[in-house]
Amino acid sequence: MSLQRMDIERRQVIMHSVGIGCSSNREVVESHAFAQIVQAYVDALRKRSSTLLDQIPLNLQDQSGVSRLVSLLRALAGATIEEIARTKPAFGNCLEYRGPLYQFAEGLYDFWREHLRFMILHSIPGPTSLEHRPYRAFNNTVEQLTHLIRGLYRDVCENITGDHPWVYRQVAAGCNVGFIAVPVETPLPAPYARALRDIPFIRQVWIDPPLIIDPPMNTRTGSFQKVERNPLARLELDSTRFLCYPARVGPLSIFIYFHQRFLELGSSLANLFELASDAQIAAGPDAVYVFGAPSEKMAEFGSLPLVFYDDEENRLLAAALPLEDRFAYFGYLKKMVLTLHNIVMMKRGRMPFHGAMSRIALRNGAGSSLLLIGDTATGKSETLEAFRLLGEGNIRELRVVADDMGSLEIAPDGRVFGYGTEIGAFIRLDDLQQGYAFGQIDRAVIMSPQKINARCVLPVTTMEDVLHGYAVDFLLYANNYEEVDDEHPIVQRFQTVEEALDVFREGAAMSKGTTTSTGLVHSYFANIFGPPSYKELHDPLAARIFQAAFDSGAFVGQMRTRLGISGYESKGPLEAAKAMFALIGGR
Repeated sequence: MSLQRMDIERRQVIMHSVGIGCSSNREVVESHAFAQIVQAYVDALRKRSSTLLDQIPLNLQDQSGVSRLVSLLRALAGATIEEIARTKPAFGNCLEYRGPLYQFAEGLYDFWREHLRFMILHSIPGPTSLEHRPYRAFNNTVEQLTHLIRGLYRDVCENITGDHPWVYRQVAAGCNVGFIAVPVETPLPAPYARALRDIPFIRQVWIDPPLIIDPPMNTRTGSFQKVERNPLARLELDSTRFLCYPARVGPLSIFIYFHQRFLELGSSLANLFELASDAQIAAGPDAVYVFGAPSEKMAEFGSLPLVFYDDEENRLLAAALPLEDRFAYFGYLKKMVLTLHNIVMMKRGRMPFHGAMSRIALRNGAGSSLLLIGDTATGKSETLEAFRLLGEGNIRELRVVADDMGSLEIAPDGRVFGYGTEIGAFIRLDDLQQGYAFGQIDRAVIMSPQKINARCVLPVTTMEDVLHGYAVDFLLYANNYEEVDDEHPIVQRFQTVEEALDVFREGAAMSKGTTTSTGLVHSYFANIFGPPSYKELHDPLAARIFQAAFDSGAFVGQMRTRLGISGYESKGPLEAAKAMFALIGGR
């Protein structure tokens, strides 16, 4: 077997392979990885003082007893329990504990499937690299492993019971996610190359969706802080425990280095950011982010070390976050990346926005680009999706430009153009009615569905639309906290630039539990991800953008989605979408 090693991190099984995997059930059962899983399951049974261990008389409290059990299971992969009782003196009495042995085999299979299972296919660069034939590589490893493990489970159970199952359930028994990882040369400055140069880059990702994960945390707390010392300068990383996801974030390349303990979150990036091309990697990053740095190295940055550094000397942004379960939430991964994007955009003369933007074309010929700016869980994505559902039959085309973050610039003709960052969406399941999930739920990564702030990450657009640039016709603030009445319409147009800037700058929103904040909160331009640390750049950018929007005739105002008001979680975005439909149809 080509398996280099298998690591178990929390509820994750991580297999590192250097080539084509097992070709038979016998290879699987004879592998060291099989013995590891048996040992891990026995340890789990010991931890909960299971009586099953006492019913299998192999002295499973001792290491030698576990080794004997592994040998018995290996024998059962190819022979019936009756044959083993006759031919193997060490297991002559195995018929006496046939029942408990069957329970163990069933429990072992469930224990294996309770873990998220990852296969990392390590390859070398060159014409024979696996990245040049990814489908074949994944088919011969990840796909094959599913059939082998399922077949092994059935062989062992049938050889114990002497009977076939009545129902065959083709459950996912192999890997949930596969990667092809390759060492890559990229022009990292010296302070970064020492720690990062040996970490392999992900070049292809294989996912068996829907992927359901349950990381230790499901909310984010605190904000990302700019620091005066480079958090990556003195890092020493074990390159065998890290992978790099080179992400295309709008027009930028951001190298995301994550520890394998966060592999479930790192794999979710594939639904959010497109992988950078070989040429983009060779050109070097605009920013680097280490997600899972050694805690002892991060302690100097305080009790909540969510930090980034503006390395002006090397013209690079650097960010890091500690390897601790309290930060095992996708929001910490995504939002830091977008913070880095926002800072670079401000330095390049664009105003970053925290919002959702779509290009909408109706069958009657009307069409507009709508940008909703607002804090997390203010109804941005929900309103746009409700609009899509309402307009079915009347909408000729709806293109998602940005689901969460993007940037604005003034074109030569004076109009304001908007750009996106992600090809995916990180959506709250709590606020979405059936059918609201963009029609892509079968491709989703679903996070903590049993908890408050359950989320999914799913693809919703293409890099072509993200980077195209569309003139903004409606620039609206997503107000999720105010009731609607005669003086407070669903969609309200501002009369002056100053009035608009006051509302956007105040950034008021009713918290919905996506962070540890509660009640009515305020954030600078509803965007804590970079702008508050660079107000000297952001303020003049915002003034110019809003003035240009007014001068070019764009509709600048606010939309009351009421998402933060109890009872309006679905009704509010739906009624906001109806109001927008009337406005756009009348243009």
